[in-house]
Amino acid sequence: MGADTTGAVDTAVIRGALLRLRRTTGLPVAFGGLVEAGRPRMRITELTGTRTPALSALAVTSGSGLGGKAVALGRPCAVTDYSASRQISHEYDAPVAVEGLRSVLAVPVVVRRRVRGVLYGALRTAQPLGDRMLRAAVEAARDVEQALVAREEARGLLDAVRAEPRTGAGTAQVAEAAEAGAVRERMREAHAALRALAPRIADPVLRAELLAACGLLAPVREPDGVRLAPREVDVLACVAAGSTNAAAAERLGLRPETVKSYLRSAMRKLGARTRGEAVVAARRAGVLP
Repeated sequence: MGADTTGAVDTAVIRGALLRLRRTTGLPVAFGGLVEAGRPRMRITELTGTRTPALSALAVTSGSGLGGKAVALGRPCAVTDYSASRQISHEYDAPVAVEGLRSVLAVPVVVRRRVRGVLYGALRTAQPLGDRMLRAAVEAARDVEQALVAREEARGLLDAVRAEPRTGAGTAQVAEAAEAGAVRERMREAHAALRALAPRIADPVLRAELLAACGLLAPVREPDGVRLAPREVDVLACVAAGSTNAAAAERLGLRPETVKSYLRSAMRKLGARTRGEAVVAARRAGVLP
């Protein structure tokens, strides 16, 4: 994926997490964004439930305000009354007041010990947000973290696959073969993670772009007469990565019985008698890496 597509996918992941946060908590307002590359600040780019453009494109410096505090500390922060709080600095009181926000929480998105973004949730009344809302915000941030890790793994693996193989002899060839095997396993795990992520992206264009990236890892060359449904491929990708049916169900957001049904259907279409045979047949067909 190019830089523009990569950025669009990242912001789509943020947007999807904010929508889920509002849906699961009932919070009327949620917003957030990513930390700018090479700068100690994040920019608010995604907003849902806002009434004004006051917070749009606002740059939040590390250590400043509630979100900046979350960036600096790398942990969730919350205030019951933003403008009156003594726990934060007040550089951003004006846009917060224009939007009419009082109780606000901010949760950092942390990938490989580096803060990559912040998710906010807010009320227009001054009242405690509670543990349930904080847990939901933390879970939303974890979803974003997993999505960013999966995308970065996929990009790294694609670069490794495209790189010209080195030549050598003896022990060098053995080491190279072992490394190639490890790369294939990481590729399969990244493929499974990306397949699991795609259904969470609401934007159909970005979802299609993400699935196209999956296609780079495993170009589809299905044999005549075989048509695997997208969810059948998702389940097979999880199985290929070593997931049990229960683990695949949790990863894909499905019931275990549904995973079994998709797996049986895929096995029947591929003429396989076991899970392992189904994975081998799918790899042979080019459906899986």
